[in-house]
Amino acid sequence: MSVEKVKRYFESFGMQDRVLEFPVSSATVEEAAIAANTEPRRIAKTMSFVLHDDAPILIVTAGDSKIDNGKFKARFSTKAKMIPFDQVESLIGHAVGGVCPFAINEGVRVFLDVSLKRFETVFPACGSSNSAIELTIEELQKTSHYEDWIDVCKGWQAE
Repeated sequence: MSVEKVKRYFESFGMQDRVLEFPVSSATVEEAAIAANTEPRRIAKTMSFVLHDDAPILIVTAGDSKIDNGKFKARFSTKAKMIPFDQVESLIGHAVGGVCPFAINEGVRVFLDVSLKRFETVFPACGSSNSAIELTIEELQKTSHYEDWIDVCKGWQAE
């Protein structure tokens, strides 16, 4: 099970006991917010894309944001193309509903969207459709091995 892989991953940070497993689904932003007893915007959703060279990437964004195609193209020089549902697990290492930037396949690049920076803590998934962990932004940076902060989202700035 992927959540066990993520727990083992967090052992090296001494954080394995902070992984939350819920008796209900946390596969969507709304479900995760209810399960974690937080606002939907504080759910750190991890979206998987392929670039023009078919290289998989992950972008972690705030729960209330949406990918802005123009910003994505300006940053990555290609159209935003999500990984097909049936290929996510093999390319990333986690199935849809539990995709997260932890314990992922080698070579998958991780980016954090600036929409997350307005929060003290956020809740990314932990490899299953009923798990999460509450992390500070600094902890998210450290544990995700992110490559860069990027600005590719819309819909959240009004707040």
